Amino acid sequence: MLHRWFRSLSEFPLLRIAAFVLLATISTIPAYAQTGSVSGAVLDPDSKAVVGAIVLLRNEATNASQTISTDNAGRFTAKGLEPGRYALEIVVPGFDLVRRNNIDVSSAAANVDIKLTVANIAEDITVMAALPAAAAAAPSQSSLTARSAQSLISSEYIRNYTSPISDYSQTLQMAPGTFSTSSNGPGLGDTKTFFRGFKDGNYSMTFDGIPFNDTNDPTHHSWVFFPAQTIGSTLFDRSPGSASSIGPSTYGGSVGLVSPALPVRQQVTGTVSYGSFNTRMYDMAFDSGAIGNSRFMIEGHDMQSDGYQTFNYQHRKAFQAKYQYAFSDSTVVSAFTSVVQLDSNTPNQSGSTRAQIQQFGNNFLMTDSPTSPLYYKYNFYSVPTDFEYVGLKSNLGHGWSIDNKLYTMRYYNDQHFNSTTAISATSATDKLNSYRKYGDLIPLTQVSSFGVFRTGLWMEYATSDRHQTPADPRTWDLAALPNFHETFNTTTLQPYGEYEVQVTPRFRVTPGVKLAYYKQDFTQFADNGKVVGNLNGAPYVQHAVSYNTWLPSLDAHYLIQSAWSVYGQWGKGQQIPPTSIFDVTGAQVAVLPKPTTTNTMQVGSVWKSNRATLDVDYYHIHFDNDYSSDTDPATGFTSYYAAGSALTQGVEAESTILVGGGLALYLNATTGSAKYATGEWVQNAPKDTETLGLTYNKSRWNLGFFNKRVGTMYNDNGAVHQAFTIDPFNITNLFVNYTIGGGSLFSDSRIRLAVNNLTDNHAITGIKGGTAAATSASPTAGDLLTLMSGRSISVAFSVGVHGR
Repeated sequence: MLHRWFRSLSEFPLLRIAAFVLLATISTIPAYAQTGSVSGAVLDPDSKAVVGAIVLLRNEATNASQTISTDNAGRFTAKGLEPGRYALEIVVPGFDLVRRNNIDVSSAAANVDIKLTVANIAEDITVMAALPAAAAAAPSQSSLTARSAQSLISSEYIRNYTSPISDYSQTLQMAPGTFSTSSNGPGLGDTKTFFRGFKDGNYSMTFDGIPFNDTNDPTHHSWVFFPAQTIGSTLFDRSPGSASSIGPSTYGGSVGLVSPALPVRQQVTGTVSYGSFNTRMYDMAFDSGAIGNSRFMIEGHDMQSDGYQTFNYQHRKAFQAKYQYAFSDSTVVSAFTSVVQLDSNTPNQSGSTRAQIQQFGNNFLMTDSPTSPLYYKYNFYSVPTDFEYVGLKSNLGHGWSIDNKLYTMRYYNDQHFNSTTAISATSATDKLNSYRKYGDLIPLTQVSSFGVFRTGLWMEYATSDRHQTPADPRTWDLAALPNFHETFNTTTLQPYGEYEVQVTPRFRVTPGVKLAYYKQDFTQFADNGKVVGNLNGAPYVQHAVSYNTWLPSLDAHYLIQSAWSVYGQWGKGQQIPPTSIFDVTGAQVAVLPKPTTTNTMQVGSVWKSNRATLDVDYYHIHFDNDYSSDTDPATGFTSYYAAGSALTQGVEAESTILVGGGLALYLNATTGSAKYATGEWVQNAPKDTETLGLTYNKSRWNLGFFNKRVGTMYNDNGAVHQAFTIDPFNITNLFVNYTIGGGSLFSDSRIRLAVNNLTDNHAITGIKGGTAAATSASPTAGDLLTLMSGRSISVAFSVGVHGR
């Protein structure tokens, strides 16, 4: 019966939201003999009673669960429980999530008193009502405390259902509405993620609450900074967030990467991985466990691969360390560092033309002939990055707390690439994009009987150096003048304030406002005429620009029942223009562009039971297009102006359903549109997406099958919208894990099998026109195609030795 149902699903566009909602509402809770009870009190850091705290209890043997809330005295009682060991979880907005395991429930009453600690921004994103069995099995889900459309991607998903060499793009790949593909294989390239019609750079990314992005525009690079080994969990917020959501581009949303939690038990793990495309990785990790009041971990790995595409070699060396020391129950110091060195033979373009693919095959990219412009040794990267922070989290008394993080990061992209059509003294380019940042994140939180007040400041200073200079690829001798060379400093300030008002124990309203301020000081040097020109003989020109935008937000959250909540949100997001606004002759700009903004309205609901979870949201977003420009022929000055707006709207849903016997079904689906005022589609905005996942967790086995269908979308051809049609395609992955288990010191050792692109699908996922088009484009031999990489199989063996 079950196999017929799955087969019938495949005859349609995988999932439809109506069927999806119907399935997700299946919930049966078996009855048990119940003789025990658990009671206790929930207190805030000042030992005051917390009213309306969500308390979840789950029998660790049977997965039977129930949800209750604290009364006006902050107390809770769960009666009639079957004897056994229980897990307890307490969820209160603004506080750290509390978990207690191995609570012994017998005929006598068990008492558990909990004192909460205030959460910071980075940790607050991990607050999940995850104790119901279905929620515990969910690869991705929202939270009962969520005030916007968001998905928390669990550490279990990252550890079990991504390739050992993956990056953050693979952790997001199966989330609602997203899509990302790699032409060279998982984790073997700079992969971009799209959702709701927003491209990379239209959303912010943070690590433990700290934004990271380029300085010339707010884009990101998946192959450096944070490999999958540095990621414990991920919060994907598909909204501008509230006023406390900081970042340079909250335009479309934010992705919050969170470092792995430090375990209590000491452990040493060594991993060897080998897979397709001669991909091999060696990894060592050490977790100290609790040593007095401190814990720390260190991890390092070396990954090398030939890549799926011809001669697209990759070599990544990475090291990370994390440390925590608790001075007391209310004061914790933490530190983190991640250092990555990437070396690659990736060219400046990631795809090949139709003619090349037809002649040489789907994986063609470069050659090994020095007489060819596509010789792989004419194209290479060296990208060292580092990221460090030191944090202090402390309870200041009277409900106040602070979580200060001082940080620095460096990105140094030293790239060399050749023209695809010629070899000459100036056919290649020596390119540098580098920056160093220093910043401070200072969130303050005050919790009272009225609600949660959040205020703070994000400030950052960055120095950047960028150039592109013509060169001879045979010798790398440089031309006398660059195509461009610029240095600039960027100052960022974002003060904010919001108040999560507790109208009733179940109803909260949060108004807030944030100021986004940026100042950039430029020095542009004379060049060969490609950008600013000779500047009438001057060696350089200097100018400064500043932007500021007020960003208000308002949301409401209502807990209808202990396991069912609804929310509504309105928020404004922004994105500053890229530094290329001054890349005009003489760097003469008369009218500067303004930051582009979004106005987002969305409503949603989160529901959980012991057998199913269901998250549904509707979004309606007006967003500004990229600006346009015009040059005055008399003065030579360039003016920028708004180019209209676009509208993206739709419905998203995701669910996990426990089938039984260790088997769980994960579903998500989206349907919507992203169109300009002309009615044409925004590029890389699928009309629909559907994901089907099956996971099996029993004893020592862990299996996962995931398939995402990405619906029809379009690519532009220069200024022409909707020029190329991208047909629907599927991303299919399979994972099998076996943990050795048992009572030995090696019980955490395991074997992992990962198969990415199981069906060996070589679908076209992107097209760049080989010729200009005034209307819809017809295929030409010169069109540059981006294809899915071939099937990738990897096997990893980890030996884990833990302390007693």
